[in-house]
Amino acid sequence: MVKARHSRLDCTPGCSVEAAVSLIDGKWKAVILYHLLDGPIRFNALRRMVGDVTQRMLTNQLRELEADGLILREVFAQVPPRVDYSLSDRGRTLSPIILALKDWGDANMDLFGRRLVA
Repeated sequence: MVKARHSRLDCTPGCSVEAAVSLIDGKWKAVILYHLLDGPIRFNALRRMVGDVTQRMLTNQLRELEADGLILREVFAQVPPRVDYSLSDRGRTLSPIILALKDWGDANMDLFGRRLVA
């Protein structure tokens, strides 16, 4: 089931930030987008890359990203069935943001370690 989007963006200061973040919020969306930066990936390969995500959660996140126009889903008529996911043109515009998040995370990985210990 695809989650409901914000019912309103009231154009107060920050509403464009709220709109942008609402498209990539969720535990796995930014990670999925990061892995798709290098090109099309099949579902099971993406699941292995993402790590500790259930099949259902990955499917839901991919559906939301597709519904928002950030990724493309291409189904190949073959046996066994093959589905590739890739960034759409709009999704590719997020590349600098995703890479900036990665750089920031690399530089501040110590903060993540503190959360695990606490």
